[in-house]
Amino acid sequence: MGTLLLRFVAPMQSWGVQSNFTHRDTGLEPSKSGVIGLLCAALGKPRDETDPDNIGKPTLTQLAQLKMGARVDREGLLKVDYHTAQHVMKAGGQPFKGLKNTELSQRYYLADAAFLVGLEGDTDLLNKLQHALHSPHWLLFLGRKAFVPSEPLWLENGLRTGENEQDLYTALTLYPRLRPKQNEYDDGQMRLVIEDNKGEITRRDVPLCFVKGQRDFTTRRMHSDYCPDRPLMSKSAVSMKEES
Repeated sequence: MGTLLLRFVAPMQSWGVQSNFTHRDTGLEPSKSGVIGLLCAALGKPRDETDPDNIGKPTLTQLAQLKMGARVDREGLLKVDYHTAQHVMKAGGQPFKGLKNTELSQRYYLADAAFLVGLEGDTDLLNKLQHALHSPHWLLFLGRKAFVPSEPLWLENGLRTGENEQDLYTALTLYPRLRPKQNEYDDGQMRLVIEDNKGEITRRDVPLCFVKGQRDFTTRRMHSDYCPDRPLMSKSAVSMKEES
């Protein structure tokens, strides 16, 4: 067993879990469906599990069984865009046929947020994911195609298999801070949200199927906590620490 850490840093991120057409929400930290979708893109994994290109790739079930947690290094600011769209093709429509009327929507997102995401599970599977994130098959984005990462999700020392840092909680709490404090009055703690079968938070964001028109999700439970602040380290400092 081990834990794979990922860096989610971007000017804008959106992690909707209950969006409904014209109202697009976002959670305050990455959703499990969004993270697994990123892993599928990195692997070059088609949505349909029966697709021949999925042979030899981890199944959606295997990915969904990974235990996930997130550390909030910077909460970000909740923002909303007001969209107006005309001549939008209806779902399943043909070009120039079945166009919708003008559609208005509100789309929420997080500005200037930073998260350290951890996935705990089988080391061989995590190794495959680490390799895929280093050289992703398809483009990666944080909730919307326009929201691209400002830094790679892949962390050079992100795969934690050492005896003292292989579990999810320890790996998340000991890793250096990704972004400096927002201001001098921060209380020296970072928020954690970690999967826990007895947790007080429920969220329907575990994917069962990604096929368009057949998308399905189930619920997981999570626990919210705080961990002590960690020093901000440069990439070179982190590498030196790992080699010592």
